[in-house]
Amino acid sequence: MKVIDKLAWIEINNKSILSTKSHGKQKYYIPGGKREEGESDEQALCREILEELSVELEPATLKFVGTFEAQADSHPDGIYVKMTCYMANYRGVLKECSEIENFQWLKYADKDKISEVDKLIFDYLRDQNLID
Repeated sequence: MKVIDKLAWIEINNKSILSTKSHGKQKYYIPGGKREEGESDEQALCREILEELSVELEPATLKFVGTFEAQADSHPDGIYVKMTCYMANYRGVLKECSEIENFQWLKYADKDKISEVDKLIFDYLRDQNLID
């Protein structure tokens, strides 16, 4: 079994969660990405969010949410993605950058638009009464 190690930023507004869609992709994903060699969770997540959405996470406000694992979308069976999730405050105005085509605020009812690992995260957030 191969595991893809990723980080994600959980941003909730009005009981909806910020989700992004990359150019050429069909599904929405919670923003974040893979760490580069030697990066901590904080460094990697702050870098990825700045690259994707043009906002700066405030490192002092990072709060661990959980780690979720599921079959990786558009990969052969047996390749899983492990998503380590954090909430954090941010500075700036959200804007699509880099590979991001657009972003949307999704509700629990939008689960058909997201990846398998994100479905687990949506379930968790709904159980915590954080999203509708």
